[in-house]
Amino acid sequence: MTFPQLSEAFRISRLEHPGRKARVVLDTDTYNEIDDQFALTYALLSPEQLSVEAIYAAPFHNTRSDGPGDGMEKSYEEILRLLDFLGCSADGFAFRGSREYIGAERKPQENAAVHDLIEKALASADDDPLYVVAIGAITNVASALLLEPEIIKKIVVVWLGGHNLNWPHTREFNLVQDVPAAQVALDSGAPFVIVPCYGVTSHLLTTLAELREFIGGTSRIGDYLCQIFQEYRPDSFGASSVIWDISTIAWLINPDWAPSDLVHSPLLTDQVTWSVDRSRHLARVANFVHRDPIFRDLFGKIRAQGRA
Repeated sequence: MTFPQLSEAFRISRLEHPGRKARVVLDTDTYNEIDDQFALTYALLSPEQLSVEAIYAAPFHNTRSDGPGDGMEKSYEEILRLLDFLGCSADGFAFRGSREYIGAERKPQENAAVHDLIEKALASADDDPLYVVAIGAITNVASALLLEPEIIKKIVVVWLGGHNLNWPHTREFNLVQDVPAAQVALDSGAPFVIVPCYGVTSHLLTTLAELREFIGGTSRIGDYLCQIFQEYRPDSFGASSVIWDISTIAWLINPDWAPSDLVHSPLLTDQVTWSVDRSRHLARVANFVHRDPIFRDLFGKIRAQGRA
């Protein structure tokens, strides 16, 4: 597959924070754990900073699914549940995604989410890129890139995937689910913002006690987030959980909350490690997250939604 060549000046300009309200589609394995639910809520409760145009269900396979297709379907059902809590219609807004990974053959998956992403990207004005916020296996995004390479001129991918670039391996769940898809996306040359997990977003810890104190009883969505947290971490005594996925939304809202650097795009090896090739195009990689302002903003928006 041959992708269009972008000039580095063009890519660098795309990798700057938009500095204004961003058009966003959210690609999410929503039922995989509990953090996607927080991220989806955060995005939809931030209309002054984000215009969310669609939500795509991504595949996943772990103990909460029987396979990637079942994971995608459960994620789609969870998206519908969250939209109901938030008073949003799913019609023409929520789309089923891939039932299989692209795998070693790098076979793009065709589905409603992928085709909607391509359509929205191609319709984007040259000076108004579509921010593709991916917080699961990047199968849907890679499939869209393979089917329509021209979209790299129209999008910026913001992905929670892999671990910090100095980590000894990058076998993080989102990345390791579909390594070939991650390689396609990173090698495509599309403007790419990477928000790593361990070493960066692993600072985004919260507890059941904190959630109950600040968002419990404030709204249907606040109560639901408390409920799924408790079900996921019943051993809540002295315990916390990472809510990784909100980091991508936080960067779009305020880049100072997730400081980042321009670096040569990391090379993802078949051994699932990061390698360095200084001839590669540039990417933006987050190096830290400021935990308190992110949660303060999220909690405040959930509380305000309950008063609306």
